[in-house]
Amino acid sequence: MTTTLPQQTTHRVAVPAPAPSGISLADPGPLGLAAFALTTFVLSFVNTGLFKAEPVVFGLALAYGGGAQILAGMWEFAKGNTFGATAFTSYGAFWVSFWYLTGHTTLAGIPAADVEKGIGLYLLGWTIFTALMLVASLRTTKVLTTVFVLLTTTFALLAAGALGSSDALHHLGGWFGLATAGVAWYAALAGVAASTFGRPVLPTGARG
Repeated sequence: MTTTLPQQTTHRVAVPAPAPSGISLADPGPLGLAAFALTTFVLSFVNTGLFKAEPVVFGLALAYGGGAQILAGMWEFAKGNTFGATAFTSYGAFWVSFWYLTGHTTLAGIPAADVEKGIGLYLLGWTIFTALMLVASLRTTKVLTTVFVLLTTTFALLAAGALGSSDALHHLGGWFGLATAGVAWYAALAGVAASTFGRPVLPTGARG
């Protein structure tokens, strides 16, 4: 008697398709620089003493200087850029704190001299932080280093103006702030142009 064995069915296991590689993020640097530049530009005009309209900068400080820079910082973290992440997130937080300090904090009842010293201490802290970032920027580009040189000077003048109750130093800090904004805008344009043209267009003094 012949026994017929049941035919074996070969089961093919579906091999999953290879997982797509990680999403490629665009360079968030130009966004962070542009947000920083515009907010600094408007506030610095006020600091020069040319006109008094500080509330005009509040919306920029919260949405663009603050929100956009913090987002740029988070995207720099995702790209593995520690310097960009630290700088953009920190200065974004600076603008949010400025928005809160100047627009939502009452200093009534505090002696004017103490208020000036408190603001001076606040600005001095940012001067120190910016000076530290200046050191780190020496391994980036010459344009970015120039931004940090000007920004360190700006914060130092504003801090000295507040601590010494000097309008002259405060106004000078405003002019240096305008120069800072101009160079930051240039750096932002260089980054955007390099992306849209597919090659470097504006020199930034890249270091090896």
